[in-house]
Amino acid sequence: MREDFRSRIPEGAVRRDRDLTGQYEYLVLHVSARESTQEARQRLTEHAEYGKWELQRSRLYVGGSRQFWLRRRVLRVERTA
Repeated sequence: MREDFRSRIPEGAVRRDRDLTGQYEYLVLHVSARESTQEARQRLTEHAEYGKWELQRSRLYVGGSRQFWLRRRVLRVERTA
């Protein structure tokens, strides 16, 4: 039997990436099938409120696990001195 790649992802895993242009920073949230929709919504709300993340994409897998891509604009600070 072929092992599903999502079964190797730890429960509640978070990964951070940047796009090639450097304009956005991405946060990928993996939510297991055992976690309720309310708990997943609460985690997404906390990231959006406190980290200034916005939901870009969500995906529901056959087994019930979910994956959410959040993004935020990278702020470039220029030196003044």
